[in-house]
Amino acid sequence: MVTEQDLIDSKDEIEELEELQEEKKPVVSALSDAGIDLTKTISDYVMSDYEAVTMLSKNLNINATEARKQLSTFPNEYVVDGENIPDLVKKMRKARRQLKGDDRLRMAKAIDTIIDGYSDHITKCIESIYWLKPYKEPLLKMRFNEKDLIKINKIDNVKSRRKVVDSLCKFWEYDLKKTDMVFGKEYAGLEKSCRLAKKDFRAEIKTISDQAITKTKKEKIISFVDSEIRKNPGIGVRELHDRLPTNLHKGTTTNILSKMIKKLEVTSLDGAYYSMPSEIKKNIWAYTAAFIDSDGYITLDRSMNPRVGLVATGQRGRAFMQEMHKSIGYGRMHLDQKSPQDTRLINRLNFYSQGDVTDLLTKCLPHFRLKKGNAKLLLELIRMKKGYKKVDWYKPRCDEIFKLMKWENHKDHVGFDWLKEGIYLDDITKLQGNCKLSVMDSMEQIGGAI
Repeated sequence: MVTEQDLIDSKDEIEELEELQEEKKPVVSALSDAGIDLTKTISDYVMSDYEAVTMLSKNLNINATEARKQLSTFPNEYVVDGENIPDLVKKMRKARRQLKGDDRLRMAKAIDTIIDGYSDHITKCIESIYWLKPYKEPLLKMRFNEKDLIKINKIDNVKSRRKVVDSLCKFWEYDLKKTDMVFGKEYAGLEKSCRLAKKDFRAEIKTISDQAITKTKKEKIISFVDSEIRKNPGIGVRELHDRLPTNLHKGTTTNILSKMIKKLEVTSLDGAYYSMPSEIKKNIWAYTAAFIDSDGYITLDRSMNPRVGLVATGQRGRAFMQEMHKSIGYGRMHLDQKSPQDTRLINRLNFYSQGDVTDLLTKCLPHFRLKKGNAKLLLELIRMKKGYKKVDWYKPRCDEIFKLMKWENHKDHVGFDWLKEGIYLDDITKLQGNCKLSVMDSMEQIGGAI
């Protein structure tokens, strides 16, 4: 019996699976950006992958390898613990019969949520098949499932593609003619033609064997290993080898497994493997801003030098900092530092130069929730230091920014000695109103920075 907790876990896995699917830019969008109306082009003929790659590489000025990557956009198979969504929904509906009251309503709502997510997945699958996307409307009226779409995506010869499109177009034409038509002999003839078009569509799919879409042993191993690393951060290659199912374990060694893992987007640290959150790949600046809000800092020292940093502890924290450093592209790493409490080692990714700090904070600014005030103060300070050191208000404003930064970092600290820092809380609003950004804008419009 499927319990409510199993249902919640299934929903979480589905959401995680959607996040882990890294979607590449479809070729239709890429060609559209290049000023090519692909829908109009294939209205005359259905192109092969070779023709699509040639057209894409020529008009976007990229090589064939990069162009071909744009074609490989079909999403990963939608499964939860090795079970497809239709089978999972059947089990949940069967379990719902045993429930009553609020539990039954929650189960029904969860089933609807899973179905909505699966529908979105099917839509993404259709849109990823660039030569089939213009015929999405008649396709949705056909009988098919995710496995059928995988088969259609495997069709690589133009003749078979044209047969599929031809059956869809015939159905589409007959179906449109039936609209608002009174039932009669002509209507019955069109209905029969629609059924024959559907039959042709199914027949073309059946020409593709199940073996053609079955994963190879290597693909199954890579998929299993990737899943285990995400579930168990810090797992080693020997433990991964021991956890392989019997049918995959045979003929596989730790040496072979380690070579396969190198192809995955995971971080290796002293023989332990870590998989970074997918949010890093989706929007590195939004993720960095959230990390700084929680486990980072934005401040300046008494010499008015800007300082921004991210902090993480332990071995997993070190792997995480290395991945963040690689994703951001700049900054200075400080790894395995002793903590004041002599507990787990501390790892930091710090940003010192004005250029790095400006670039980082500018890109993260829209995403900050807690430290947006700190970021704005540093950006104001750096702009002042670059071109306004000789103006009479430079030094007084630096002192004000130092006090405001101290207030931003300690405003939630109950019992903080503000008088010791020379800060009067009644003056905070006045200091915030002395921002010189508008003054600098005016000076640059008149005669440029000093």
